[in-house]
Amino acid sequence: MPRNLYAEEHEDFRASVREFVERSLKPRVEEMISLKSIPRDIWLEAGKQGFLGMDIPEEFGGAGAGDYRFNAVLAEEWGHFNAATAACFGIHADVCPPYIVDLGTEEQKQRWLPGIASGEKIIAIGMTEPSGGSDLAALKTTAVKVDDGSGDWIINGSKTFITNGYQCDLVIVAARTDPSKGPKGITLFMVERGMDGFVNGRKLDKVGQDESDTAELFFENVRVPDTNRLGPEGGGFIAMMQRLPQERVGAAVSNIAHAFQIFRETVVYAKERKAFGQSIGMFQHNKFKLAEMVTKLEVAQAYVDDCVAAHAKHQLSPIDAAKAKWWTAQVQSEVLDECVQLHGGYGFMNEYRAARAWRDARVTKIWAGSNEIMKELIGRELGF
Repeated sequence: MPRNLYAEEHEDFRASVREFVERSLKPRVEEMISLKSIPRDIWLEAGKQGFLGMDIPEEFGGAGAGDYRFNAVLAEEWGHFNAATAACFGIHADVCPPYIVDLGTEEQKQRWLPGIASGEKIIAIGMTEPSGGSDLAALKTTAVKVDDGSGDWIINGSKTFITNGYQCDLVIVAARTDPSKGPKGITLFMVERGMDGFVNGRKLDKVGQDESDTAELFFENVRVPDTNRLGPEGGGFIAMMQRLPQERVGAAVSNIAHAFQIFRETVVYAKERKAFGQSIGMFQHNKFKLAEMVTKLEVAQAYVDDCVAAHAKHQLSPIDAAKAKWWTAQVQSEVLDECVQLHGGYGFMNEYRAARAWRDARVTKIWAGSNEIMKELIGRELGF
């Protein structure tokens, strides 16, 4: 099916992103795997190319695109390369900037946005905690106002599974400022590298996504000035809920792009690989499997494209974003499992992209709200 989402300017932009992937990312895959992170010079190159500031206004060093379809192009091309890089760049460039753009003061925007756009300051968001998982309303990290007239806050607690956590220079931290108010007692703060008591913890040893930097964060009596409070006191939970749809539709775009790329490579493999005197794709069972996969992918792609178009017009509902997130994670998992099977024993070897992609994709059914949480949201919308 032809796609009708993008215009000529988006495809021109895509060409520049692809050139960056070919030049700066592909030759350094093994290096990123060994480091468990994206090297700093690649971040700077991405910033120089203008890929990290689509949502950041021009006066703060960004592109000020005002069209979410450019974000989607980035998510697709990074997803074609691998899921780990798409996750790291996505958190930095797609998920975090809207918090500062929408909630930040003029001084805060001047202080942080130019470095985010240039790649000089890597940013993360600290929602998930060791004991909380998807239950953001139950977070235990606290921020207590200092009783000395300064207006400063003391933050204590920890976060885990934080993408960009080991390298981050800035992190948006959700902390409880009023335990008596439940979700309305959560506030957002910007914590900066070098603040006493803030520790970027170890890189976590994950099953997949070896190229991505995922870490724990620790806050022990971290003194944060009130000028680092992001948005109103008590407004953190609603701020996160309002911006999760963008994270989820971005994840959906990346999920489908990632699965589609490995599917295409599997089609090539199925044509070249011979067994019993013919290419393995010619066997009816395998042919039917490939037919099922491409149909699943194209149907899911059509829904995701509609979600991207709606979000570009500021019309995407949280429920539709939840549907896109869980369904694409599920389709991706099913497709990549079949791709591994079609590769046979080679599909279990890390040197083959199908194997790495299969491992990398598993977490997409968990992060940005687990698939079970997505179904809960959808079910509530149905009146249950």
